[in-house]
Amino acid sequence: MSLQEWLLLLLTGSELVLLILVVGFFARLRRSEDMLQALQNNQAELMGKLQKSAQLEQELLESFEDRQRELIRLEDKLATRERELSKLLKQAEEISRSPDFLRQVVLAGMKKGQSARELAKATGLSQDEVELIISQARG
Repeated sequence: MSLQEWLLLLLTGSELVLLILVVGFFARLRRSEDMLQALQNNQAELMGKLQKSAQLEQELLESFEDRQRELIRLEDKLATRERELSKLLKQAEEISRSPDFLRQVVLAGMKKGQSARELAKATGLSQDEVELIISQARG
């Protein structure tokens, strides 16, 4: 073989090696493009999930604020109701301790046949006081 043949063979071999390297490079480039596309898709999906999560968080915060406002409103109503009931309870206690009311309780109990001792215990009066009220009613 002559020098030209060797040179031709060497150039052809190197061209074949270069061609194989170019094909391999393009194959790797294609795989890299596919991976990059997959990463972009995953990133888009992740961004969608993050956006949905942020939206849900915002809705949760709004719902929490609404519940807080409702609880404050209910607490105010409860405080108002407590004041009203305390006022009514005081009035009821005043009425139940009034002499006229106690007199009516004793007389009603007497009509039902309760003893002076039972009436004294029920009204918080002494037995003598109950007997006095009964004797005044009879007299």
